[in-house]
Amino acid sequence: MSLFPARRLIWAFVVPGASGMAKAAKCAKVEEAAVASSDSGALSAFLGWCADAGLELSAKVSVSREGTVADYGLVAREDIEAGEVLFTIPRTAVLSQYTSPLSSLLEKEQASLESQSGWVPLLLSLLHESTASDSRWGPYLSLWPNFRGLDHPMFWSKEEQMRLLQGTGIPEAVDKDLANIQTEYSTIILPFLKDHPDIFDPEVHTLELYKKLVAFVMAYSFQEPLDEEEEDEEEPNPPVMVPMADLLNHVADHNANLEYSPEVLKMVATQSICKGQEIFNTYGEMANWQLLHMYGFAEPYPGNTNDAADIQMLTLRKAALQATKTEAQWQLVLEQWDFLCQMEMVGEEGAFVISWERVLTEEELAMALKVLTMSADEFKEFKEQETQEPKAGEDGAMFLMLSNTTIPRLETSWKKLLFDATLLTLKSYSSDLKAEEEMLRDPQAYSKLSCREKFALQVRYGQKMILHQLLELTS
Repeated sequence: MSLFPARRLIWAFVVPGASGMAKAAKCAKVEEAAVASSDSGALSAFLGWCADAGLELSAKVSVSREGTVADYGLVAREDIEAGEVLFTIPRTAVLSQYTSPLSSLLEKEQASLESQSGWVPLLLSLLHESTASDSRWGPYLSLWPNFRGLDHPMFWSKEEQMRLLQGTGIPEAVDKDLANIQTEYSTIILPFLKDHPDIFDPEVHTLELYKKLVAFVMAYSFQEPLDEEEEDEEEPNPPVMVPMADLLNHVADHNANLEYSPEVLKMVATQSICKGQEIFNTYGEMANWQLLHMYGFAEPYPGNTNDAADIQMLTLRKAALQATKTEAQWQLVLEQWDFLCQMEMVGEEGAFVISWERVLTEEELAMALKVLTMSADEFKEFKEQETQEPKAGEDGAMFLMLSNTTIPRLETSWKKLLFDATLLTLKSYSSDLKAEEEMLRDPQAYSKLSCREKFALQVRYGQKMILHQLLELTS
């Protein structure tokens, strides 16, 4: 499963109390403030549930499908100033492995539920809650009936993935996800289901449902960042589902942010919001290919200021090998690559990440360019220096800022290697940049595309524009 972070949440488990009178007052407040006339069924039931659960929604906002970029969203009913609280959520309304009715069982069986993703306890909780007729979170989960609205690339056909997404890195990420889902279900989930037939039924809690729930967690969960004291720990905090907060859509230039206090979570406006505008949260600094892979959408070009393109590390190796003219030069590149692997600067599945302004993996790329352009004598001397223990006060690490300003000033051999790797990356796409530009400039033709085609086009075009900018910087 993907290791990308889910929606960011600073969260700690606290159980606050609430009186029946307070709940009744909140119920009236929520329903008066937010019921949207266009979607009074499941949405009204959810808002009533929110009130019962102690969630407080500002009278200045409403939940609706109208006026939003996708599905449900939050819309300003009045002008809102920066710093205003849009809604508060008590900790008890959060759905997690700790608030689940199965929490004691999950804790007892914790050792057998460990996985690469770390999501198994939450997914088991969702398997139970999504099929239990008396689930406390039923009105919340009913907003996604059978989870059929999820449209991650993992649900696309292989033909669609390759036709629309070849070169973007998404098909490879999907293959890994599906393999991990299959393994996790067959080796961890299914044995657990069979061990607890009074709770689960493999005929109901199927692999297909599990796959949908993985996509649901990908798209709608939040993950608590580690505290400063915990930053050196390897394991991230487990994901959790946060009703109401997960309905907000994402843009890079968002206008709200989720904050926390010991008792409640608060969605707070980070800038002024005009009446009628949609209120957006952020899922983190995500490139378009990450948004499509994990959330099932992409931002229209050029709106995603966090967009990025990848150059696979093996593509840089291929470019270096293609530049060789003799067997000795070929072998030298292979030796240099092996040494870079030993230094943990490169790897077979790694990628160099290029943003609009700079290289986000600049240390790894700078070292790779340096080593792969060395002569045999330079490489021999470099290896000897790297294998020696550094003297006191010396730092053997090399750091070089790789930005739009510094890249044109790199050594010619470095720029040539990076240019060649960029060109190879562009050739990996099956689509034509000129045809894509024409499509984006023709509103009528663009409107005829399916959602999948539009999102895929935005991903491909953004990546190619970043790569073409890199070609110009290195030419």
